[in-house]
Amino acid sequence: MSPFMDRGELQHARKRMVEEQVIARGVGDSRVLAAMARVPREHFVDPALAFCAYDDRPLNIGYGQTISQPFIVARMCELAFLSGSERVLEVGAGCGYQTAILSELACEVLAVEIIRPLADLASGKLRQLGIANAHVECFDGSLGWPEKAPFDVIVVAAGAPKIPVLLCAQLGEGGRLVIPVGPRDHQKLAVVVRHGDDFETRYDTRVRFVDLVGRYGWGGSPPPQA
Repeated sequence: MSPFMDRGELQHARKRMVEEQVIARGVGDSRVLAAMARVPREHFVDPALAFCAYDDRPLNIGYGQTISQPFIVARMCELAFLSGSERVLEVGAGCGYQTAILSELACEVLAVEIIRPLADLASGKLRQLGIANAHVECFDGSLGWPEKAPFDVIVVAAGAPKIPVLLCAQLGEGGRLVIPVGPRDHQKLAVVVRHGDDFETRYDTRVRFVDLVGRYGWGGSPPPQA
């Protein structure tokens, strides 16, 4: 792609992304496909990277973080099984792209990002698009957001060494947790469904995410934010 793309070219690239990267890999949820076709991914990356916004790969957003590969965003949203009425907690909002996709699929999205400049960036990007049903805060999302629980869905956009029990406890009845789990160099998407005091877990797509830092992730502190 040319580094200079007009609106029509970007829309065409988005359409091809949905067809060739998402549908072709088996994502079939019509609401997810429509959301992926509507939300402008180029809006959430550095303007210098707009020409590759629809490439089949994650892109750097600074602070050691990335915007996820389009297929992975779509698959995680499909696994969340959203009908439109749900309250969603997103952990690891990053630049806000997946937050925007979730806002198209749910009633309300509460997003957490541990890196303050990224939290501010995500809030600004969502505001510029006029998205009113998503809100971003900055704190340790590995703890969840107990004051706002229970949630119908929790989506975690960072890899954890194991499924955080505290997040499971914040699911409502029938609630779903979608989270990458496993070693740092490779994980699988885990889907946890709550049935009363029991939790059903299954595993899906192989993935590789940045670390979930914080008390219930890999520990440690977020990257330098100066």
